[in-house]
Amino acid sequence: MLVILALILLLGDRAGEEEAGGRGAGEPAGRAETTADVLRVVDGDTIEVDIDGTIEDVRYIGVDTPETVKPGTPVECFGKEASDFNHGLVEDRAVRLEFDSELRDDYSRLLAYVYVGDEFVNAELVAGGYARTLEIEPNTSRAAQLGRLEAQAGTAGRGLWGAC
Repeated sequence: MLVILALILLLGDRAGEEEAGGRGAGEPAGRAETTADVLRVVDGDTIEVDIDGTIEDVRYIGVDTPETVKPGTPVECFGKEASDFNHGLVEDRAVRLEFDSELRDDYSRLLAYVYVGDEFVNAELVAGGYARTLEIEPNTSRAAQLGRLEAQAGTAGRGLWGAC
């Protein structure tokens, strides 16, 4: 829990830097980050991780994959493929979680850009057509990058763009 508290404090400090113009347009935000071990892949855009002994659900920022486990909702077109692809990217791996402006969503999940080594998982999902972009202010520091990848995937008919 101390790790999460430290991240919240650090995020508050960084937000002040950005408001003062510390980052140019289009540049990635220098954000708080931590590493975690993936315990379980929930679906295409959510994982459960262990951060120094604390179990957390992590929702990927900027992407939305078709539903596969939402109660009362049928499995959506390309949902299984998106979930399977996410499994292949992160299952049983160590990941780096990079945070944006808000640390948690309304369901108390951590919100993060997820990396395995140098591989940007959120971007891989969009580029392969496994996810659509989802911009929710103020967590939009990677929105332009993800939007370009979505346009390319859509034009090429990759993944859900060709199947659904």
